[in-house]
Amino acid sequence: MVLSRGPAAPTGRGGRRSPAQPAPAPLVAAKAIVHLLALAPLSLLAWRAWLVARGIDIDALGPDPVAAIEHELGQWALRLLLLTLAVTPLRQLTGQPVLLRFRRMLGLYAFAYASLHFAAWLGLDLGGYWRQVFEEIARRPYVTAGFAAWLLLLPLALTSTRGWMRRLGRHWGRLHRLAYAIAVLAVLHFWWIVKSDYREPLLYAAILALLLGWRMARRLARPRTSARPEQQQRGQGRGDAERGQQQPGEP
Repeated sequence: MVLSRGPAAPTGRGGRRSPAQPAPAPLVAAKAIVHLLALAPLSLLAWRAWLVARGIDIDALGPDPVAAIEHELGQWALRLLLLTLAVTPLRQLTGQPVLLRFRRMLGLYAFAYASLHFAAWLGLDLGGYWRQVFEEIARRPYVTAGFAAWLLLLPLALTSTRGWMRRLGRHWGRLHRLAYAIAVLAVLHFWWIVKSDYREPLLYAAILALLLGWRMARRLARPRTSARPEQQQRGQGRGDAERGQQQPGEP
């Protein structure tokens, strides 16, 4: 559900794929802007880390530079993950299917920030003491939740391509519904890290609860609108199956 690229390219006679149509200029520009916005926090963090490393501004990352780097990377991973989950509800509310074109991009950026967050913890916090990795994962609940979230996010990133969508079929959608469980683990991870001020993790928890509530409401509303004649149901089922192959996992 999270990392979908959008509808598959139409096929011609004999099941052969038609040539891909070039993306319109406004969509290309919008994607370029999203790329820049997604990379901006990482660029700013790298700049501040460079200032500290060069001794130009040793306070650019605060009193604990390692904690600041880990915190900001994790924050942006969670923000991008929630934004990815919000794409489908926004499409349903606005009726703009073009929004789905950004879902895979945002999901992959969420995975990238989460991987950098994990790498910063391994390299900067543990300092190369690899024997402590599994000990920390088993001993600290917030580390356990964060590691589980990253581990579940890994197969979603690896299977985000259209090729994997075709190979897995409808199982692809079931796999990518793990995004909601990942978001729950990520919010718990952040909540347990915070020592005193819970306003920010509470905000993320509220956004996630809203997204989960929207999904549940849509699911509960489906049976009420599914009373059709048998023949129409069969036709609709075939149409749903075809759309499911194009966009598996969409609620």
